[in-house]
Amino acid sequence: MAIRVMLVDDHSVVRQGLRMFLSLDSELAVVGEAANGQEAIEAAHRLRPDVILMDLLMPVMDGIAAIEILRRELPDIEIIALTSVLEDEKVIGAVRAGAIGYLLKDTQADELNRAIKAAAAGQVQLSPQAAARLMREVRAPESHETLTERETDVLRLLAKGYANKEIAQELIIGEKTVKTHVSNILAKLNVPSRTQAALYAVRIGMVDVAA
Repeated sequence: MAIRVMLVDDHSVVRQGLRMFLSLDSELAVVGEAANGQEAIEAAHRLRPDVILMDLLMPVMDGIAAIEILRRELPDIEIIALTSVLEDEKVIGAVRAGAIGYLLKDTQADELNRAIKAAAAGQVQLSPQAAARLMREVRAPESHETLTERETDVLRLLAKGYANKEIAQELIIGEKTVKTHVSNILAKLNVPSRTQAALYAVRIGMVDVAA
């Protein structure tokens, strides 16, 4: 079944371009568009896409505010920030709000397609540069709940970039069980996204950033 993708950008020409080259991949299906964060939230509730490509600089409601609300209201949807700016403030803001990925608009089409598929599979992709940039901004968990041994195993594999299916195969458990463990990990660490959970795992030395 094709991965359901929603496009959010205030420039219609950008949305048209994205729609055009994403339609060339039979594994992806663009199910809707929005021109600002507010529209994105309304459309996401209606369409329930698997992945949202979210511009950050938009009128009415910007991408970071929209990501934060969407992660709270529709946590099963993964969000990739797709923007023309690479500023610490924006990268950190998007990831802190709950984005699983951060791509620039000059990203090649095949790279974007790969990132969408990885996000849909629950795969965190941390480049050493992005990890280094974000590391100092990762909060320690505010919750004092400790992870179970199995949750620790899941977090370690998640931080290494494993997709849900791969974690399930590695630990010989079901994919639904993996999703449940991930939800519990996010709740216990008090973070909105897999990316922040992975960064935390790197920060405490659970995995090597280059692993």
